[in-house]
Amino acid sequence: MKKAFWDSLRAQLNEDPPVYDHAIKLLGEIKESLLSFLLPGHTRLRNQINEVLDLELIKQEAVNGALHIPKLADFIIGMMGTLCAPIRDDDIKIIRGITDVVELFREIFAVLDLMKLDMVNFAISSIRPHLMKQSVDYERKSFQEFFDKQHGSLEITTEWLQEAASELLSSDAETSVYGGAAAGAKDISALCPASVLNHAYVKLLKWDHANRLFPEPVLMDQSRFEEMQRELNQLTITAAVLLVIYNMTGAALSGLSGFLDRLKRVIKVLLTDMHMLSFHLSEAMVSMSEQICVEVNNCLSQHGFSLLSTEKETVLKGQIQAISSPDNSVHKLIDARIQTFLKTILASSNPKSVAIPGGLGPVRNELEEVTVKFLHLVNYNKLVFSPYYDTILTKVLKKNGSQLPGLSEEEQLSST
Repeated sequence: MKKAFWDSLRAQLNEDPPVYDHAIKLLGEIKESLLSFLLPGHTRLRNQINEVLDLELIKQEAVNGALHIPKLADFIIGMMGTLCAPIRDDDIKIIRGITDVVELFREIFAVLDLMKLDMVNFAISSIRPHLMKQSVDYERKSFQEFFDKQHGSLEITTEWLQEAASELLSSDAETSVYGGAAAGAKDISALCPASVLNHAYVKLLKWDHANRLFPEPVLMDQSRFEEMQRELNQLTITAAVLLVIYNMTGAALSGLSGFLDRLKRVIKVLLTDMHMLSFHLSEAMVSMSEQICVEVNNCLSQHGFSLLSTEKETVLKGQIQAISSPDNSVHKLIDARIQTFLKTILASSNPKSVAIPGGLGPVRNELEEVTVKFLHLVNYNKLVFSPYYDTILTKVLKKNGSQLPGLSEEEQLSST
Protein backbone atom coordinates (compact mmCIF):
# COMPACT_ATOMS: atom_id res chain seq x y z
CA MET A 1 0.00 0.00 0.00
CA LYS A 2 2.84 2.40 0.79
CA LYS A 3 4.53 1.56 -2.52
CA ALA A 4 1.27 2.11 -4.40
CA PHE A 5 0.84 5.48 -2.65
CA TRP A 6 4.23 6.77 -3.78
CA ASP A 7 3.94 5.14 -7.23
CA SER A 8 0.72 7.11 -7.72
CA LEU A 9 2.54 10.36 -6.92
CA ARG A 10 5.35 9.48 -9.33
CA ALA A 11 2.86 8.64 -12.08
CA GLN A 12 1.13 12.03 -11.71
CA LEU A 13 4.40 13.96 -11.74
CA ASN A 14 5.60 12.03 -14.84
CA GLU A 15 2.53 13.00 -16.88
CA ASP A 16 2.86 15.64 -19.58
CA PRO A 17 2.01 18.17 -18.34
CA PRO A 18 2.56 17.07 -14.73
CA VAL A 19 -0.47 16.68 -12.46
CA TYR A 20 0.13 18.21 -9.03
CA ASP A 21 -3.11 17.30 -7.21
CA HIS A 22 -1.45 14.61 -5.09
CA ALA A 23 1.65 16.71 -4.44
CA ILE A 24 -0.37 19.73 -3.32
CA LYS A 25 -2.23 17.62 -0.77
CA LEU A 26 1.10 16.43 0.60
CA LEU A 27 2.36 20.01 0.80
CA GLY A 28 -0.76 20.86 2.81
CA GLU A 29 -0.02 18.02 5.26
CA ILE A 30 3.60 19.15 5.56
CA LYS A 31 2.42 22.71 6.27
CA GLU A 32 0.14 21.51 9.08
CA SER A 33 2.95 19.44 10.56
CA LEU A 34 5.34 22.39 10.58
CA LEU A 35 2.73 24.65 12.16
CA SER A 36 2.12 22.04 14.88
CA PHE A 37 5.73 22.36 16.04
CA LEU A 38 5.43 26.12 16.69
CA LEU A 39 4.93 27.72 20.08
CA PRO A 40 2.54 30.67 20.55
CA GLY A 41 5.44 33.11 20.40
CA HIS A 42 6.74 31.90 17.02
CA THR A 43 4.82 34.57 15.08
CA ARG A 44 7.54 35.23 12.48
CA LEU A 45 8.00 31.53 11.64
CA ARG A 46 4.24 31.04 11.42
CA ASN A 47 3.94 33.93 8.97
CA GLN A 48 6.78 32.54 6.85
CA ILE A 49 5.19 29.08 6.64
CA ASN A 50 1.77 30.53 5.75
CA GLU A 51 3.30 32.79 3.14
CA VAL A 52 5.52 30.28 1.35
CA LEU A 53 3.14 27.30 1.67
CA ASP A 54 0.02 29.23 0.60
CA LEU A 55 -1.97 26.39 -0.96
CA GLU A 56 -4.20 28.67 -3.04
CA LEU A 57 -1.15 30.34 -4.57
CA ILE A 58 0.49 26.95 -5.11
CA LYS A 59 -2.61 25.69 -6.94
CA GLN A 60 -2.55 28.74 -9.22
CA GLU A 61 1.14 28.17 -9.96
CA ALA A 62 0.36 24.53 -10.79
CA VAL A 63 -2.40 25.54 -13.21
CA ASN A 64 -0.08 28.05 -14.92
CA GLY A 65 2.86 25.63 -15.05
CA ALA A 66 4.96 27.79 -12.73
CA LEU A 67 5.13 25.48 -9.71
CA HIS A 68 8.71 24.69 -8.67
CA ILE A 69 8.62 21.90 -6.11
CA PRO A 70 12.41 21.81 -5.40
CA LYS A 71 12.23 25.47 -4.30
CA LEU A 72 9.39 24.67 -1.88
CA ALA A 73 11.31 21.61 -0.69
CA ASP A 74 14.34 23.76 0.14
CA PHE A 75 12.16 26.01 2.29
CA ILE A 76 10.53 23.01 4.01
CA ILE A 77 13.88 21.35 4.76
CA GLY A 78 15.28 24.61 6.09
CA MET A 79 12.28 25.08 8.35
CA MET A 80 12.60 21.47 9.57
CA GLY A 81 16.26 22.12 10.37
CA THR A 82 15.22 25.14 12.44
CA LEU A 83 12.53 23.30 14.38
CA CYS A 84 14.04 19.82 14.86
CA ALA A 85 16.01 18.53 17.82
CA PRO A 86 19.81 18.35 17.41
CA ILE A 87 19.59 14.57 17.13
CA ARG A 88 17.82 14.99 13.75
CA ASP A 89 20.54 17.15 12.15
CA ASP A 90 22.05 14.17 10.34
CA ASP A 91 18.62 13.23 8.95
CA ILE A 92 18.19 16.77 7.63
CA LYS A 93 21.59 16.58 5.90
CA ILE A 94 20.58 13.34 4.19
CA ILE A 95 17.34 14.89 2.92
CA ARG A 96 19.21 17.84 1.40
CA GLY A 97 21.11 15.45 -0.84
CA ILE A 98 17.99 13.82 -2.35
CA THR A 99 17.12 15.00 -5.87
CA ASP A 100 14.26 12.63 -6.74
CA VAL A 101 11.00 14.44 -5.87
CA VAL A 102 9.10 11.34 -4.77
CA GLU A 103 11.95 10.09 -2.56
CA LEU A 104 12.28 13.62 -1.20
CA PHE A 105 8.62 13.69 -0.14
CA ARG A 106 8.92 10.22 1.36
CA GLU A 107 11.95 11.15 3.50
CA ILE A 108 10.46 14.49 4.55
CA PHE A 109 7.42 12.71 5.97
CA ALA A 110 9.64 10.11 7.66
CA VAL A 111 11.68 12.79 9.44
CA LEU A 112 8.54 14.77 10.32
CA ASP A 113 7.21 11.64 12.06
CA LEU A 114 10.45 11.41 14.05
CA MET A 115 10.17 15.09 14.96
CA LYS A 116 6.62 14.53 16.22
CA LEU A 117 7.87 11.64 18.34
CA ASP A 118 10.63 13.85 19.75
CA MET A 119 8.07 16.49 20.64
CA VAL A 120 5.80 13.98 22.37
CA ASN A 121 8.72 12.52 24.33
CA PHE A 122 9.79 15.99 25.42
CA ALA A 123 6.25 16.80 26.56
CA ILE A 124 6.00 13.52 28.48
CA SER A 125 9.38 14.03 30.16
CA SER A 126 8.30 17.53 31.19
CA ILE A 127 5.11 16.40 32.88
CA ARG A 128 6.34 12.98 34.05
CA PRO A 129 6.98 14.04 37.69
CA HIS A 130 3.46 15.51 37.93
CA LEU A 131 1.88 12.42 36.34
CA MET A 132 3.92 10.17 38.63
CA LYS A 133 2.87 12.09 41.73
CA GLN A 134 -0.81 11.86 40.76
CA SER A 135 -0.43 8.16 39.92
CA VAL A 136 1.23 7.41 43.27
CA ASP A 137 -1.41 9.33 45.20
CA TYR A 138 -4.24 7.60 43.31
CA GLU A 139 -2.84 4.08 43.75
CA ARG A 140 -2.09 4.65 47.41
CA LYS A 141 -5.61 5.99 48.02
CA SER A 142 -7.18 3.04 46.20
CA PHE A 143 -5.05 0.57 48.13
CA GLN A 144 -5.95 2.25 51.41
CA GLU A 145 -9.62 1.58 50.67
CA PHE A 146 -8.77 -2.08 50.11
CA PHE A 147 -6.60 -2.06 53.24
CA ASP A 148 -9.47 -0.71 55.33
CA LYS A 149 -11.77 -3.47 54.06
CA GLN A 150 -9.14 -6.00 55.16
CA HIS A 151 -9.32 -4.48 58.67
CA GLY A 152 -5.69 -3.42 58.44
CA SER A 153 -4.44 -6.95 57.85
CA LEU A 154 -2.07 -7.86 54.99
CA GLU A 155 -1.47 -11.49 55.87
CA ILE A 156 0.15 -12.55 52.60
CA THR A 157 2.46 -9.54 52.57
CA THR A 158 3.45 -10.14 56.19
CA GLU A 159 4.22 -13.79 55.45
CA TRP A 160 6.23 -12.78 52.36
CA LEU A 161 8.37 -10.28 54.27
CA GLN A 162 8.77 -12.64 57.23
CA GLU A 163 10.08 -15.34 54.90
CA ALA A 164 12.53 -12.90 53.35
CA ALA A 165 13.84 -11.89 56.78
CA SER A 166 14.18 -15.50 57.89
CA GLU A 167 16.06 -16.46 54.72
CA LEU A 168 18.51 -13.59 55.16
CA LEU A 169 19.00 -14.45 58.80
CA SER A 170 19.83 -18.07 58.04
CA SER A 171 22.18 -17.27 55.15
CA ASP A 172 25.84 -17.04 56.11
CA ALA A 173 26.63 -15.51 52.73
CA GLU A 174 24.39 -12.49 53.30
CA THR A 175 26.52 -10.92 56.04
CA SER A 176 26.19 -7.48 54.44
CA VAL A 177 22.54 -7.25 55.43
CA TYR A 178 23.29 -6.95 59.13
CA GLY A 179 23.16 -3.40 60.34
CA GLY A 180 26.43 -3.38 62.23
CA ALA A 181 25.98 -6.86 63.67
CA ALA A 182 28.70 -9.45 63.35
CA ALA A 183 28.48 -12.20 60.78
CA GLY A 184 26.41 -15.07 62.03
CA ALA A 185 24.33 -12.91 64.39
CA LYS A 186 20.96 -14.41 65.20
CA ASP A 187 19.00 -11.33 66.27
CA ILE A 188 16.35 -10.59 63.65
CA SER A 189 16.17 -6.96 64.78
CA ALA A 190 19.73 -6.51 63.47
CA LEU A 191 18.59 -7.06 59.87
CA CYS A 192 18.54 -4.03 57.60
CA PRO A 193 14.92 -3.36 56.53
CA ALA A 194 15.96 -2.22 53.04
CA SER A 195 17.83 -5.49 52.43
CA VAL A 196 14.87 -7.52 53.61
CA LEU A 197 12.56 -5.70 51.23
CA ASN A 198 14.99 -6.03 48.30
CA HIS A 199 15.38 -9.74 48.99
CA ALA A 200 11.58 -10.04 49.13
CA TYR A 201 11.25 -8.43 45.70
CA VAL A 202 13.75 -10.88 44.21
CA LYS A 203 11.77 -13.73 45.80
CA LEU A 204 8.83 -12.70 43.62
CA LEU A 205 10.87 -13.84 40.61
CA LYS A 206 10.90 -17.38 42.04
CA TRP A 207 7.25 -17.40 43.11
CA ASP A 208 5.07 -20.50 42.84
CA HIS A 209 2.14 -18.77 41.15
CA ALA A 210 0.11 -21.96 40.84
CA ASN A 211 0.03 -22.73 44.56
CA ARG A 212 0.60 -19.43 46.37
CA LEU A 213 -1.31 -16.17 46.48
CA PHE A 214 0.66 -13.10 45.48
CA PRO A 215 1.33 -10.38 48.11
CA GLU A 216 -1.38 -7.71 48.10
CA PRO A 217 0.74 -4.61 47.18
CA VAL A 218 2.19 -6.32 44.08
CA LEU A 219 -0.95 -8.16 43.02
CA MET A 220 -1.72 -5.75 40.17
CA ASP A 221 1.76 -6.40 38.75
CA GLN A 222 1.66 -10.17 39.06
CA SER A 223 1.56 -10.75 35.29
CA ARG A 224 4.65 -8.56 34.84
CA PHE A 225 6.56 -10.47 37.51
CA GLU A 226 5.51 -13.76 35.90
CA GLU A 227 6.81 -12.56 32.53
CA MET A 228 10.16 -11.54 34.03
CA GLN A 229 10.34 -14.84 35.87
CA ARG A 230 9.93 -16.73 32.58
CA GLU A 231 12.60 -14.59 30.93
CA LEU A 232 15.06 -15.14 33.79
CA ASN A 233 14.41 -18.90 33.82
CA GLN A 234 15.29 -19.00 30.14
CA LEU A 235 18.37 -16.83 30.68
CA THR A 236 19.52 -19.09 33.51
CA ILE A 237 19.40 -22.16 31.26
CA THR A 238 21.04 -20.25 28.40
CA ALA A 239 23.90 -18.92 30.51
CA ALA A 240 24.46 -22.33 32.12
CA VAL A 241 24.60 -24.09 28.76
CA LEU A 242 27.02 -21.50 27.33
CA LEU A 243 29.23 -21.80 30.40
CA VAL A 244 29.42 -25.57 29.95
CA ILE A 245 30.18 -25.21 26.23
CA TYR A 246 33.01 -22.73 26.66
CA ASN A 247 34.51 -24.65 29.59
CA MET A 248 34.58 -27.75 27.39
CA THR A 249 35.93 -26.15 24.19
CA GLY A 250 38.41 -23.86 25.94
CA ALA A 251 40.04 -21.00 24.02
CA ALA A 252 39.21 -22.45 20.61
CA LEU A 253 35.79 -20.79 20.36
CA SER A 254 36.20 -17.88 22.76
CA GLY A 255 35.91 -14.45 21.17
CA LEU A 256 33.81 -15.62 18.23
CA SER A 257 30.79 -13.35 18.73
CA GLY A 258 29.05 -14.68 15.65
CA PHE A 259 29.19 -18.21 17.02
CA LEU A 260 27.93 -17.04 20.41
CA ASP A 261 24.93 -15.34 18.78
CA ARG A 262 24.19 -18.49 16.80
CA LEU A 263 24.31 -20.64 19.94
CA LYS A 264 21.94 -18.26 21.72
CA ARG A 265 19.49 -18.40 18.81
CA VAL A 266 19.53 -22.21 18.86
CA ILE A 267 18.96 -22.32 22.62
CA LYS A 268 16.22 -19.68 22.48
CA VAL A 269 14.30 -21.58 19.81
CA LEU A 270 14.40 -24.80 21.81
CA LEU A 271 13.27 -23.01 24.98
CA THR A 272 10.51 -20.95 23.33
CA ASP A 273 7.65 -22.88 24.95
CA MET A 274 9.40 -23.26 28.30
CA HIS A 275 6.51 -21.59 30.15
CA MET A 276 3.91 -24.02 28.76
CA LEU A 277 2.59 -26.83 30.95
CA SER A 278 3.15 -29.30 28.09
CA PHE A 279 6.84 -28.37 27.87
CA HIS A 280 9.35 -30.92 29.21
CA LEU A 281 12.70 -29.32 29.87
CA SER A 282 14.59 -32.61 30.09
CA GLU A 283 13.42 -33.61 26.60
CA ALA A 284 14.29 -30.20 25.21
CA MET A 285 17.77 -30.42 26.71
CA VAL A 286 18.36 -33.74 24.94
CA SER A 287 17.54 -32.13 21.59
CA MET A 288 19.61 -29.11 22.55
CA SER A 289 22.67 -31.20 23.42
CA GLU A 290 22.53 -32.92 20.02
CA GLN A 291 22.19 -29.64 18.13
CA ILE A 292 24.87 -27.90 20.20
CA CYS A 293 27.40 -30.63 19.42
CA VAL A 294 26.67 -30.25 15.71
CA GLU A 295 27.13 -26.46 15.93
CA VAL A 296 30.35 -26.76 17.94
CA ASN A 297 31.90 -29.26 15.55
CA ASN A 298 30.91 -27.18 12.52
CA CYS A 299 32.52 -24.10 14.06
CA LEU A 300 35.68 -25.99 15.04
CA SER A 301 35.95 -27.35 11.52
CA GLN A 302 35.47 -23.92 9.91
CA HIS A 303 38.27 -22.43 11.99
CA GLY A 304 40.74 -25.27 11.50
CA PHE A 305 40.46 -26.90 14.91
CA SER A 306 40.12 -30.57 15.69
CA LEU A 307 36.57 -31.84 16.17
CA LEU A 308 35.34 -32.99 19.55
CA SER A 309 36.33 -36.54 20.32
CA THR A 310 33.57 -39.06 20.89
CA GLU A 311 34.35 -39.02 24.60
CA LYS A 312 34.24 -35.22 24.85
CA GLU A 313 31.03 -35.09 22.83
CA THR A 314 29.39 -37.58 25.19
CA VAL A 315 30.55 -35.59 28.22
CA LEU A 316 29.30 -32.30 26.72
CA LYS A 317 25.89 -33.78 25.95
CA GLY A 318 25.63 -35.18 29.46
CA GLN A 319 26.56 -31.86 31.08
CA ILE A 320 24.05 -29.95 28.95
CA GLN A 321 21.26 -32.41 29.71
CA ALA A 322 22.04 -32.29 33.44
CA ILE A 323 21.31 -28.53 33.47
CA SER A 324 17.59 -29.35 33.28
CA SER A 325 17.72 -30.16 37.00
CA PRO A 326 17.47 -27.16 39.35
CA ASP A 327 19.89 -29.02 41.66
CA ASN A 328 22.59 -29.12 38.99
CA SER A 329 25.66 -27.27 40.27
CA VAL A 330 26.03 -25.07 37.16
CA HIS A 331 22.31 -24.31 37.14
CA LYS A 332 22.41 -23.36 40.83
CA LEU A 333 25.53 -21.23 40.35
CA ILE A 334 24.05 -19.17 37.50
CA ASP A 335 20.72 -18.80 39.29
CA ALA A 336 22.43 -17.60 42.49
CA ARG A 337 24.55 -15.09 40.58
CA ILE A 338 21.50 -13.64 38.82
CA GLN A 339 19.67 -13.23 42.13
CA THR A 340 22.71 -11.64 43.76
CA PHE A 341 23.07 -9.29 40.79
CA LEU A 342 19.43 -8.18 41.05
CA LYS A 343 19.70 -7.56 44.80
CA THR A 344 22.90 -5.59 44.27
CA ILE A 345 21.19 -3.49 41.62
CA LEU A 346 18.29 -2.72 43.97
CA ALA A 347 20.65 -1.71 46.77
CA SER A 348 22.95 0.40 44.59
CA SER A 349 22.61 4.17 44.32
CA ASN A 350 24.12 3.90 40.83
CA PRO A 351 22.80 0.71 39.18
CA LYS A 352 24.79 1.31 35.98
CA SER A 353 28.03 0.89 37.93
CA VAL A 354 27.17 -2.65 39.06
CA ALA A 355 29.35 -5.18 37.25
CA ILE A 356 27.87 -8.26 35.60
CA PRO A 357 28.92 -11.37 37.58
CA GLY A 358 31.19 -13.97 35.99
CA GLY A 359 29.42 -16.46 33.76
CA LEU A 360 26.66 -14.01 32.81
CA GLY A 361 28.65 -12.06 30.22
CA PRO A 362 27.22 -14.00 27.23
CA VAL A 363 23.66 -13.00 28.24
CA ARG A 364 24.58 -9.48 29.40
CA ASN A 365 22.26 -7.61 27.02
CA GLU A 366 19.27 -9.83 27.71
CA LEU A 367 19.84 -9.68 31.48
CA GLU A 368 20.13 -5.89 31.42
CA GLU A 369 16.80 -5.61 29.57
CA VAL A 370 15.03 -7.67 32.23
CA THR A 371 16.85 -5.79 35.00
CA VAL A 372 15.66 -2.40 33.73
CA LYS A 373 12.04 -3.59 33.73
CA PHE A 374 12.45 -5.12 37.19
CA LEU A 375 14.08 -1.97 38.58
CA HIS A 376 11.36 0.35 37.25
CA LEU A 377 8.60 -1.89 38.60
CA VAL A 378 10.18 -2.23 42.05
CA ASN A 379 11.02 1.47 42.41
CA TYR A 380 7.46 2.46 41.60
CA ASN A 381 6.04 -0.17 43.93
CA LYS A 382 8.27 1.07 46.75
CA LEU A 383 7.15 4.61 46.08
CA VAL A 384 3.47 3.71 46.41
CA PHE A 385 3.54 1.12 49.18
CA SER A 386 6.55 2.04 51.34
CA PRO A 387 4.31 3.18 54.27
CA TYR A 388 2.73 -0.29 54.42
CA TYR A 389 6.06 -2.11 54.08
CA ASP A 390 7.54 0.12 56.77
CA THR A 391 4.77 -0.74 59.22
CA ILE A 392 5.01 -4.49 58.56
CA LEU A 393 8.81 -4.59 58.67
CA THR A 394 8.78 -2.69 61.93
CA LYS A 395 6.74 -5.49 63.44
CA VAL A 396 8.64 -8.26 61.67
CA LEU A 397 12.03 -6.98 62.76
CA LYS A 398 10.78 -6.04 66.21
CA LYS A 399 12.33 -2.63 65.92
CA ASN A 400 10.04 0.13 67.14
CA GLY A 401 10.05 3.33 65.12
CA SER A 402 12.29 1.94 62.38
CA GLN A 403 11.98 3.41 58.92
CA LEU A 404 13.10 2.12 55.59
CA PRO A 405 16.23 3.98 54.54
CA GLY A 406 16.20 5.45 51.06
CA LEU A 407 15.37 8.49 48.97
CA SER A 408 12.76 11.09 49.78
CA GLU A 409 9.48 10.80 47.91
CA GLU A 410 10.43 13.69 45.60
CA GLU A 411 13.79 12.05 44.78
CA GLN A 412 12.12 8.69 44.18
CA LEU A 413 9.65 10.37 41.83
CA SER A 414 12.53 11.85 39.89
CA SER A 415 14.51 8.61 39.67
CA THR A 416 11.42 6.59 38.72
